[in-house]
Amino acid sequence: MGRVNTPLLTSAQIRELELGFRNGNSHSFRMRCQSLLLKSKGRTSKDVGSMTGMCNVSIDTWVKRYKSEGISGLTTKPGRGRKPIIEEHDKETILFAIKANRQRMQSAKAEWERQSGKKVCNNTFKSFLKSLADDISV
Repeated sequence: MGRVNTPLLTSAQIRELELGFRNGNSHSFRMRCQSLLLKSKGRTSKDVGSMTGMCNVSIDTWVKRYKSEGISGLTTKPGRGRKPIIEEHDKETILFAIKANRQRMQSAKAEWERQSGKKVCNNTFKSFLKSLADDISV
């Protein structure tokens, strides 16, 4: 049986984690708060992992990060995840391609891809067009 890395929390830290668990912005942040609360009660990382759906290595990593950075260490840092293919500066060239090829999305997409040197699938292009339409209608 492995050692239990139990974080010793003050009552203020427990309240802060409980508040984060109840009112956190993202699901992952709430699960991280919950895993720390469970670990503070002396549970093993394996038990906490089975309760939260996380692996025990992740639990230990979040405990370590909480000890070094506090509650802000439980948030997902910026820059994570896949970067968007179509960026904000592509907006003008896409609008120009759409104006030149009204009612022909495939032609507009092909023209924009030729100009920008980027390749996107139809769904990505449609989603970007939808976001442009949403911006205009607001």
